[in-house]
Amino acid sequence: MEELLRYLLTESPAPAPQGSIEDWWARHLSLSSRFPLPVDVAFAGGFAADRLGYAFASGYHSALRALFPQLSREHRYALCVTEAGGGHPAAMNTRLTGSGEGPLRLEGTKAFVTLGSAADVLLVVATEGQDEQGRNRLRLVRLDARRPGVTLTELPPPPFVPEVPHAEMRLHEVEVAPDDVLPGDGYARYVKPFRTVEDCHVFAAVLGWLIQVARRSGWPDEVREELLALAVTMRGLAQSDPASPAVHLALAGAIDQYRRRVDGLSPLWEQADEPTRERWERDKLLLNIAGKVRAKRREAARQKLSFPE
Repeated sequence: MEELLRYLLTESPAPAPQGSIEDWWARHLSLSSRFPLPVDVAFAGGFAADRLGYAFASGYHSALRALFPQLSREHRYALCVTEAGGGHPAAMNTRLTGSGEGPLRLEGTKAFVTLGSAADVLLVVATEGQDEQGRNRLRLVRLDARRPGVTLTELPPPPFVPEVPHAEMRLHEVEVAPDDVLPGDGYARYVKPFRTVEDCHVFAAVLGWLIQVARRSGWPDEVREELLALAVTMRGLAQSDPASPAVHLALAGAIDQYRRRVDGLSPLWEQADEPTRERWERDKLLLNIAGKVRAKRREAARQKLSFPE
């Protein structure tokens, strides 16, 4: 904790210009060798970013490293879930077929993969078929992005954080070794908790970036210290059980506090330099994504804690 706080408080708040996703990755990779915890890399990557988009990229990538600690820090990863019908289990039509000791095969399409065209390794959710209740049996497959049969097509930049690439992915008769299929249920063990893990790490990265902007722009000490206190809270939540209803409620409260603090920053943005201010106005919509999912997670946690089993 102390090393991270010292970094956020004493490192130069003048970020090096980042003109591409490769520039972001070089800086992110250097920070991942300095900080052992993924959430600390998220904070530091956000602080070192010259815009919100690259802060988000550090938060997203750090969330994947937190959920999959066995993955090497030297590679870029993308979680491949969303299909034409959405990201819920029933929408998964990408198929994993084959059995025994021979090669398995992947076939299907993912409509929207964050960092997809920049990834070295893809983490693909696929169905093995249906269980007795007619529900998809999902698995998660680790896949080299350059494997034959994998096609990644970069999508047009979105209206906010356009620097972060997204891609459509098509899989055609892609061979998969049995060892590339991760253990456990693909949805319950990986996709569902990732929603919480991603929130913790992305908001950590955004807080790191805001602390940098606050220091660079001469915002009042009280503002910097409140942002720092929120950072400490988010760091603790990022290391907690992402399946815990109590953690879900604490995270919802922390995000509420974050939003109130950010709403109160409006008059201070005039002190920021013009490119930073204009990109913030464009990119801040990013933080409203998945609001309905967060609301459902909060309500489910309230109900579970009100009526313990």
